[in-house]
Amino acid sequence: MTTQFRDVAAARRFEQGFTDADGELRTVFADYEAQGNVRLILHVEADPHLRGAGAAGRFMQALVDHARAERLKLVPRCSYAVAWLQRHREYDDVLA
Repeated sequence: MTTQFRDVAAARRFEQGFTDADGELRTVFADYEAQGNVRLILHVEADPHLRGAGAAGRFMQALVDHARAERLKLVPRCSYAVAWLQRHREYDDVLA
């Protein structure tokens, strides 16, 4: 099971839930700083029970889809976000 991607603006955090191998709902999140329509992605983290299962990659896919839909631009500062976006050049249009 996957929960819907959401922007928790009050906490300056994007998050999404994924079910781990034991059926428990766990979270992947990205902390961000907002500057107008730009989001600096400061840190991406997956619950340790989700690591290696592809949840962080699916989360990043949802994040860039959200950015496109909301006409946001992203500035990745987190090494994971930088690496993911470098591997997925089809999303260069969301980069500031």
